[in-house]
Amino acid sequence: MNIASGGNSELKMEELLEKIKEMQQGKIVLEEDLKQAQLFRKTLQRELDTLHVELYQMEEIHKEREESYRVVQFKCDELECDAKRLLQLNSKSETLIEQYTFQIQEARLKHRKQRMKFENQLQQLIEQHKNLYSVYSPDRLPSEIEGHENARSQLLKAEQVKLAQLNRLAEEINQTLSDTKA
Repeated sequence: MNIASGGNSELKMEELLEKIKEMQQGKIVLEEDLKQAQLFRKTLQRELDTLHVELYQMEEIHKEREESYRVVQFKCDELECDAKRLLQLNSKSETLIEQYTFQIQEARLKHRKQRMKFENQLQQLIEQHKNLYSVYSPDRLPSEIEGHENARSQLLKAEQVKLAQLNRLAEEINQTLSDTKA
């Protein structure tokens, strides 16, 4: 059995050597894997560092954009207030324009009525002038003057007759008064 045990121990030895070889090969594979993993870890660390840098840059950009947003929001609020104010001012202006337009229309209507009244009066005056011209035309003037002078002389004669009658009546009254006193 010694031989068998010697064969067995050689077998065990070979198995052990085989296992040691396998283990050394496994160690080499593991070391290779470890190197790969370390390289991969370094690559990942570089990527992580790059991502941290990008994150920092993104945070800075985000802060800048937030600040820009606040500025733009403030400007928008100002513009909105200005727009509301301008709309109110525009509304007031439109109301005033409507009022002034109405007043202008009223004034135009009033002026039109006055102009029409004036034109009517002017037309009547022109008609009167035409009538007066026909009555007092230069051709008729001498006959009109003669007619007026005749009327005047007749009135003067009538006045003298009336004065004579008044004087006679006055004398008669005076005589009747003196006769009644006597």
